[in-house]
Amino acid sequence: MKKFGLIGFPLKVAFSKNYFEEKFSRENLSDHSYELFPLADISEFLELVKNQPNLCGLNVTVPHKKTVIQYLDELDESAREVGAVNVIKFEKNGKLVGYNSDVFGFEQSFLPLLKPHHKSALILGTGGAAAAVAFVLRKHNIPYQFVSRNKTADFLTYEDLRGAVGAYCIRPTDVGDKWNQGRMQYAPTIIINTTPLGMTPNTGDFPDLPYDKITADFLCYDLVYTPEKTQFLAKAEQQGATIKNGLEMLHLQAEKAWEIWIKNS
Repeated sequence: MKKFGLIGFPLKVAFSKNYFEEKFSRENLSDHSYELFPLADISEFLELVKNQPNLCGLNVTVPHKKTVIQYLDELDESAREVGAVNVIKFEKNGKLVGYNSDVFGFEQSFLPLLKPHHKSALILGTGGAAAAVAFVLRKHNIPYQFVSRNKTADFLTYEDLRGAVGAYCIRPTDVGDKWNQGRMQYAPTIIINTTPLGMTPNTGDFPDLPYDKITADFLCYDLVYTPEKTQFLAKAEQQGATIKNGLEMLHLQAEKAWEIWIKNS
């Protein structure tokens, strides 16, 4: 039996399990299975590997995309540059190799939406998924700023954004060099939510943004996929923005994970 699975905590929404079980059934892979492995602490990872000798691959979700790296033998280029892993392959030689298929999924889903006026971005959140998004933006020369609940020298806060001015942009008025560090020549017209705000069952939650400053020039992308339209996306849509949720990204990254697992296996 070839076993695959998902580690994270808590594992409330099990897209990966349903996706791969349906895939295995559809492709008559009766000797394949997919399980959920909720790990409250990443220190439990090695015990899991020891107790599951048939594991061939794992998906990784919050909060372990960064902390699992310490237990891996190698990282591919994207995982190394992003500093986060969402796919682990168990090689025949016993090595555990980390990959980041979020990069592929986001890039393929996001790029077709871009217009010439989409010149810079805000990334809501600072976790592993945010790092993958930032990697893609850097690759395509799109300047960005992270937005966090916690004030640091490197991140904007939601409070900073509430000072936005102008009818066509969200741009803080009093954060100085933190905003324009030689790269934010254009006020952002892309907002990407990488936080779980608004995810089922907490569908009433949404990022604390000045939504009245969003216009039809904006592209608002939410990595959350359930519900189909979060409050963040609904509020942006009301302002005329182009919106998209994370479902296509999720499908794309899952297929990329499968490609990684079966290559040379």
